Amino acid sequence: MKTEVKGLEFDPGFAPYILAFRGTVEYLYMDINRFKNLSQRKMKFRQYYKKFLELFNNNLGFYVGCLMWAAYIKTQPEQDILNNNCFGGEYNEEENVSDVDFMIKFLELLPKDMKYFLGMDYEINPNDVKILEMYKEFLTINKGFVNSKKNTDILLPAGMKTDGAENFKDKIDEVLKTEDLSKLLEYKDLICQI
Repeated sequence: MKTEVKGLEFDPGFAPYILAFRGTVEYLYMDINRFKNLSQRKMKFRQYYKKFLELFNNNLGFYVGCLMWAAYIKTQPEQDILNNNCFGGEYNEEENVSDVDFMIKFLELLPKDMKYFLGMDYEINPNDVKILEMYKEFLTINKGFVNSKKNTDILLPAGMKTDGAENFKDKIDEVLKTEDLSKLLEYKDLICQI
């Protein structure tokens, strides 16, 4: 006789596709800055800037996916959240939001670096900032998910759209088949007033 586990996964399958944004960006900038000669630093930045954008979009897509998943599980009857590695831990707000803060700071500095190293103008997409701020609020109001045992314990950020949230799982599953979390950015208008 097979026992059926009742509950909703904390992670619908994002973990294998998350890229370490902060560590990679810090490493690449360290590599750029090891050169004294400006032309060499410019060449290195030119080599890396597409990687910066790829990493940024992957992580931003992950954040959109997390918000979509949270909205989806809120549509389900009360159930346990399975495999929440945060549950029962200690909450540290600064640590909890440090990666999001790093991405916001990166986004603020990127236009200056693009101009300095490549002579190119780069405009920040204000919608990217909205998503980062919404995700930061999501992490903060849920206190790092250390007390999130049931799906009903999850709180959604103020102003987050949830129309059609019962279908978000299907959209997430489709993107997971591609192994490219940046594709979740196609759905950002489903959760954020853009």
